[in-house]
Amino acid sequence: MNTNNLLLELGTEELPPKALRSLAIALQNEFVNLLKVNSLNFSDIKYFATPRRLALYVKDLDIHQQDKEVEIKGPSAKAAYDNDGNPTKAALGWAQANNVDLKKDVQIIKTEKGEWLYVKSIKKGEPTEKLVGNFFEQALAKLPIPKMMRWGSNTFSFVRPVHTLCILFGDKLIDYTIYGAKSSKTIQGHRFLSKGIININHADDYENILLNEGIVIADFDKRKQLIKSQIEDIANQLELEAEIDDSLLEEVSSLVEMPKAFIGKFEEKFLNVPSIALVHTMKKDQKYFPLYKKDGNLANQFIFISNINPSDTSFLISGNEKVVRPRLSDAQFFFNTDRKHSLEYFYQYLEKIVYQKDIGTIAYRSEIVSKVATYIAQELNPTLTDKVQRAAFLAKCDLATNLVSEFTDTQGAIGKVYALADNENKDVASAIDEQYMPRFAGDALPNTEVGTIISIAEKIVTIVSIFGINLIPKGDKDPYSLRRSAIGLIRIIIEKNIKLDLLNLINYTADVLKDKIKIENIQDLVFNFIIQRLRSYYQDQNIGAEVYLAVADNKPTDLLDFNKRVNAVVKFKQQPEAEDLAAIYKRINNILAKADIKSNTINTDLLKEIQEKDLVNTLNKIEPEIISLYQKQDYDKALLSLATLRNTVDAFFENVMVNDNDSNIKNNRLAILTKLKETLSKTANISVLY
Repeated sequence: MNTNNLLLELGTEELPPKALRSLAIALQNEFVNLLKVNSLNFSDIKYFATPRRLALYVKDLDIHQQDKEVEIKGPSAKAAYDNDGNPTKAALGWAQANNVDLKKDVQIIKTEKGEWLYVKSIKKGEPTEKLVGNFFEQALAKLPIPKMMRWGSNTFSFVRPVHTLCILFGDKLIDYTIYGAKSSKTIQGHRFLSKGIININHADDYENILLNEGIVIADFDKRKQLIKSQIEDIANQLELEAEIDDSLLEEVSSLVEMPKAFIGKFEEKFLNVPSIALVHTMKKDQKYFPLYKKDGNLANQFIFISNINPSDTSFLISGNEKVVRPRLSDAQFFFNTDRKHSLEYFYQYLEKIVYQKDIGTIAYRSEIVSKVATYIAQELNPTLTDKVQRAAFLAKCDLATNLVSEFTDTQGAIGKVYALADNENKDVASAIDEQYMPRFAGDALPNTEVGTIISIAEKIVTIVSIFGINLIPKGDKDPYSLRRSAIGLIRIIIEKNIKLDLLNLINYTADVLKDKIKIENIQDLVFNFIIQRLRSYYQDQNIGAEVYLAVADNKPTDLLDFNKRVNAVVKFKQQPEAEDLAAIYKRINNILAKADIKSNTINTDLLKEIQEKDLVNTLNKIEPEIISLYQKQDYDKALLSLATLRNTVDAFFENVMVNDNDSNIKNNRLAILTKLKETLSKTANISVLY
């Protein structure tokens, strides 16, 4: 089939920078889905995204849909014909709607639910040029836009006002209108640097024309890489190191169409302020990239990215320096004001800050965290109790400081700086910062033992207290980030190899919060909530849900133990005997579910068949070994040892009738199966693996 290349571009006002790439990816995915559903083949597709455009370039797209055979089911035969065999109104209407001849085209198809009229028809494919405009409109309408806007007197809405639309199939302009913009060969270039009106005559010219005439780098990743290279080159020239945070790099790439990096400076006096506050101001407020000296200390220089490159750069640079200076002055003032007191001094103000109206103040919450952290310390390392209690007391004090009140993202980090300045123990100071770790997916875990304990306590207190006042997350609503807390708790315990019974921890936390808890069964609710988060945790490691479910069925209360079982089941599933044993386990379950078990004791005198004797002997031989391995939590060997049962169990089911006419023999064989089930299920419910 003949093909051509397709360009679709929507020109807009400046799009939201933090959402730009996700919008472009979603647009591409939606459009690809529409092409596939409508049987249009192509070799490749690429998205372009800048602050003022979303575009797609589709390579080798079919110029025409393929004809497709369709099967059309009509009314039932009973409803289609009357007693004399004449077609009813239902049959005639269906035939007319589908343009078929009841006598020539229609067949009768028999199904379990009766006979139905049925016809096969050839649906002629449409020219691609008649379809792609509508596909583009549909894909745009499905973009994940939380807040739409209207402009002018229009009734339609989009994320930003739309100015231009260009749909080119090769060199042919496709006539279509979206959001009030009629398709044309005119596109918008750089707002300030463009050479004027830009005309494009062929889809293949898009990227080059935008670059050469529009002064726009349309490719998002090329723009991002250029910015990164410019920053690294400047840093190397200055013999400094740039902090290139990928999320900031992504956002800045979404703000400019032709990036140019410049160096700015600020007064050295500001370096007396904790660097995290200065960095926060540069990155979060101004979108600047901080520079560091070789010794790791912050330099009084930064790199900013401009969307223009004037011949005289002095005003551009001085303007950016002037913008950041007031914020740095604020940080300096707040820091100097805070340091008139020790960190401990600010605890008194926590008694006036409400954490949640039904729970109480932050001071009260700190007391609860201290009790829970003490419990954890006693379980893991009692020698850390004093440090843990001191860290829990100081952990939230920085929330009442001026610096954190102004720069909220610095909480924890500022507390650590202030604690060290007060000559607090280093582990205690580190724990103030580490209590929030991991802050996001993939973030580092607490490094110190004290920080690890405080972080676990923080997360379990958050989950239990919020569950306790019946603010359980529903759907995508999770205002207290309980899912993130649960995943963080899971990561810390498993990845730091901490042996701690989760259910006991929940029970203790619920007990110290008992005056605040308003719902019943809080322990079970919280336990199940955290255990369910394990499914996502393992999914991120490409471990199937069936493995998680197999272990979860046994309800281990120790997350480290849970993880050992999961790893063992993953290895077991790779064994050739695994699928057969899983099928056997299902068969045993089905038999026992219907049986009336009289006794779990096996009477060897009632063993008649050689195969049931062999199975009992094998079970008696292997059971002590499996129990021993199970007690050692050596689940790998325990599961692998089950593989030796396969042939013996197969022989039993092939040659032994469980439901014997003699009730005593029958009950004895049911007892054998009960013991076999117990042996197979000690590590996990392997029946759900397949």
